[in-house]
Amino acid sequence: MVKHKKIVEQIGILLFFAVLVPMTVSGFIVNNINQQSMRGQLKESAILIANVVAEGVAFLDENYPGGLEQVPKDILFRSVSSEKRQIYVLSQNNALLTAHNYKKEEFAYIQTQLPKHLQKNKPVIFGDVKNRPLVYVSKDDPAITIVVDTTAQISRRAIDNNSFKIILSLVTALVTILFVTGLYTYYLYINIRQLFRGINSLSKGNYSRRIKLLTTSFTPYEMIFLASEFNRMAKEINKSYSTLKQLDEFRSNLIDTVSHELRTPLTSIQGYTSRLMRTDIEIDDATREKSLRIIKEQTEVLKRLIDDLLVIPDIENKNMFLDLHPVNLQQVLEKAQLLVRNKEDKKIVLDVPDIEVFADKGRLGQVFVNLLENAVKYSKGGITVEASESGEVATILVKNDYDVIPAKKLKKLMEKFVRLDNDTTRTTRGTGLGLFIVNGLVKAMGGEISISSSKDCGFCVKIKLRAV
Repeated sequence: MVKHKKIVEQIGILLFFAVLVPMTVSGFIVNNINQQSMRGQLKESAILIANVVAEGVAFLDENYPGGLEQVPKDILFRSVSSEKRQIYVLSQNNALLTAHNYKKEEFAYIQTQLPKHLQKNKPVIFGDVKNRPLVYVSKDDPAITIVVDTTAQISRRAIDNNSFKIILSLVTALVTILFVTGLYTYYLYINIRQLFRGINSLSKGNYSRRIKLLTTSFTPYEMIFLASEFNRMAKEINKSYSTLKQLDEFRSNLIDTVSHELRTPLTSIQGYTSRLMRTDIEIDDATREKSLRIIKEQTEVLKRLIDDLLVIPDIENKNMFLDLHPVNLQQVLEKAQLLVRNKEDKKIVLDVPDIEVFADKGRLGQVFVNLLENAVKYSKGGITVEASESGEVATILVKNDYDVIPAKKLKKLMEKFVRLDNDTTRTTRGTGLGLFIVNGLVKAMGGEISISSSKDCGFCVKIKLRAV
């Protein structure tokens, strides 16, 4: 199995083969070329010096009183006074006439290297040391030989100085490349680690994780784009996951609601239907009428429950189909009062004048049935419904006597499956959908709804609809 290297290791290998090795080889080649070039320059300069001195000696021999033997050294070597090389002027028999930078050992070495038969009137390189070019110029008139010795020390200093500059330039370039590459790799590695951790978190189900890059001029655009797309994808996945959780919670609550709220009316309908179908007993008219009435009431309960469940998707998707037209508010409330289950016969007072509102009659009836049933379940006293009209707005206020509800709990009452009593202390039957449905229907009809709780009001629901 192939072992994949980390990006830092790969960049290190890339730098070694793509930068370090080529620069080392290039440095070696350039240094050799430099040495060859410096040797050539040293030879050329030695030849130049030999010619200059030879011409100077010839000029002084002709024009200086007393001849060449009388010329002072500072005059003879004036043109090369700053030169570090050794310059010797020899007679026809190679005896030393005068010298510049004379050294006995060096002169002895030159005498051993100087050819026995000299070529005349042209510069000649001689000697067997590569980095010590020796040049002579032998003249017939006057009969002298000029020897220029570029010592090994001078050659080495010149070559080493240039080699040092070349190596220094290469090292500086290499350090700069390594520094820039290292800095780039550092930012790249940090951001790749962020991407890696984000993907790892996402694979483990942490959909809320977001990638935060260390953004600088070294951060590639592609990486910024990738992080942005990842965060967008993670956001969408988290949103979908939350929706799925809500759907799962809705499904669980729906099953719980159906099991609790449908069982009672179905049981009653089944029981009274079975009783009416018995042939072994005689059922009088009063009993038959009572049984049919109860079956009808429980059927109405089932119908309202099913209507509530079916309207939820329309409310959530905001695609309600409404038939809006003028509706008499008093008539809708009176009909809703008749449909409300009020076994304890709690008093419902309707203080509603003859007002018409712009609404869907069936949906408005569903709103008030839910509100009145909710009030009957939880009210500790009576229920009052008041209505008033001001300009183009009709306000309906449903009040029931109840303990003050905490603001935190009150805020959530319009959500699905939220009840004043929880599952462990449930004292009243209900789906927990009433206020959610009321809120959705009122807003779908263009109205406003608010809830409040205080000592004076108990629990109040205020609805505003457009008056006709």
